Amino acid sequence: MRAAQLSIGRNEIEGPLRGYHHETYVFPLPDGIGLGQGRWKCREPRSNLLWFDRRCFVSEEQLLKALAGHIERIPDVFDVDSTGLQRFVEGQTLGSLYTFGEALPEPILDQIVLLFEQLVRVAPETITVERRCVEEDRPADGDTNGFLDRLIHFTEEQVYKKNRRRFGELFQDLGVDNSVFPRLRKRTVRLSGRPFCLLHADLHRENFIIDPQQQLWTIDWELAMVGDPLYDLATHLFLMQYPDEQSKWVQKLWAEVVEHIRPGSSAGMAEDLPLLMDYKRAQSVFTDVIREAMSLVSGPDIDTELAQAGWKLHEILTVAADPLDLSSVPSQEDITAALDRWRRDDSQAKG
Repeated sequence: MRAAQLSIGRNEIEGPLRGYHHETYVFPLPDGIGLGQGRWKCREPRSNLLWFDRRCFVSEEQLLKALAGHIERIPDVFDVDSTGLQRFVEGQTLGSLYTFGEALPEPILDQIVLLFEQLVRVAPETITVERRCVEEDRPADGDTNGFLDRLIHFTEEQVYKKNRRRFGELFQDLGVDNSVFPRLRKRTVRLSGRPFCLLHADLHRENFIIDPQQQLWTIDWELAMVGDPLYDLATHLFLMQYPDEQSKWVQKLWAEVVEHIRPGSSAGMAEDLPLLMDYKRAQSVFTDVIREAMSLVSGPDIDTELAQAGWKLHEILTVAADPLDLSSVPSQEDITAALDRWRRDDSQAKG
């Protein structure tokens, strides 16, 4: 309804767009607004969402406004009748052009590295946007151990424990329980200190848009935070799944850039990057177990869906077995059976 009020007509509205966090519509504005050509996004947060990542800023639109002049090629924001609209970036997602795990052309890599350069320039004191967390819950600049501990705490309290009533038995069947968190913390308590900066914290192929001029735009700053720059690189590498040689090249370029801008930003990288990657692998277990379980819907294709979910979770658990210190990983068949039991019990509980 809000999109219809702001657009030039209902027939010009596209949406809702695919997206987990928001219900989003895209449309052109009337000429009288004075914003020229182009389309804009109108969004509202979806209700009753499960949040799997710690958020730092109250409003993505406020953050984008504050980053104008600091970060290139991010969506413009304009307020119309107290509604914050983001300019819709026309183009194709990087993921639609280069699939998961595929190598990227050098010109695109150069633009990604440029983004990291601009991010590390944005020091904590530069960002005066309203924050979600209280000051007592913010690690001091350079306290990388405190930063990672807050992330692990969020995964334990807000993802695992908060959803344990509904998913606890499924986690138990998969060999994952509350005992994994002390073991995970034990592996990640001796990180080198690094100066904090702005992090996007969700740089994957669907959050990059290639416009018709082959320029790279960065969207979806919902999970942006202030913290350890090496964590942003670890998250990026984990989500992008570059081929090995390209991953090494990205790491080299990243280290050169951040050290030039803010010395010390890559301190301890050789030892700490694998530990941060381990956290991402462990975090993925809690996120994806819940997401895969919730995606199961009774129907004629349920056996295929169960098998696919079982295969995916087997891969995820296998990769995370070491950081979570799991004694064994259930077989794909056992995972599929556990998912089916959970689906039936959950359906029965709903009545």
